[in-house]
Amino acid sequence: MINLVDVKIAIVDDEPSIVTMLQMVLRREGFRQLYVASTCAEALDLAARAAPDIILLDIMLPDGSGLELCSKLREYGNPHILFLTAKASDLDVLRGFAMGGDDYITKPFNPLEVAARIQARIRRLEPEAPTTDSAIRPDMGVYRSHRFTVNEAEGELIVDGNPVSCPAQVFQLLVHFCKHPGIVFSKTQLYDKVWGINGHGDDSTVIVHIRRIRERIEIDPGNPQLLLTIRGIGYKLVKESQE
Repeated sequence: MINLVDVKIAIVDDEPSIVTMLQMVLRREGFRQLYVASTCAEALDLAARAAPDIILLDIMLPDGSGLELCSKLREYGNPHILFLTAKASDLDVLRGFAMGGDDYITKPFNPLEVAARIQARIRRLEPEAPTTDSAIRPDMGVYRSHRFTVNEAEGELIVDGNPVSCPAQVFQLLVHFCKHPGIVFSKTQLYDKVWGINGHGDDSTVIVHIRRIRERIEIDPGNPQLLLTIRGIGYKLVKESQE
């Protein structure tokens, strides 16, 4: 199990009040290795020196965009990057994920929510036991549905016979739907399942990931026939017999 004292967290934000608030809450939660940067230049220097495990990154910084900075930070290890921003449109969220962000928290936010999301990220830092052909988790399988196949153990998505790249959380969400075809899930349920936080989900995060699934499995993503929106309730993957 990872000790919180060993987890390195970088806060990249130019608003002192936000930085102070986050430091106070994170220290209270047990984190001790906290680093602060207020510009893109400082953030890059910090990443090179400290190699943080988790980065809380504001999108609007004095010397540049946090979105552009995100891809550069990826050159220093593989940190989990959570955007902190007042920008909240679906397009903003999509851009954030496209640039390599792992999560998106809209200002103003509850600092306890930030702490909860960090805890969820830490669970994903836990090393997994190596697997072999004879030691694959029994709940991992191969799911064939419509025009695509999902191999959970291999992290592989095949569409019309061709491998398709799929970011980790998009893949996890698709696997969840494949395990429960025909079942409707609310945004909150989906967020809890993939991001591991009860009730703290951002609707935009789920909406963007649904869109990214459709871009991969639908013939016409704008007119989905496989992953449907059930108005006022949520989303479901259609069973093959329902097509």
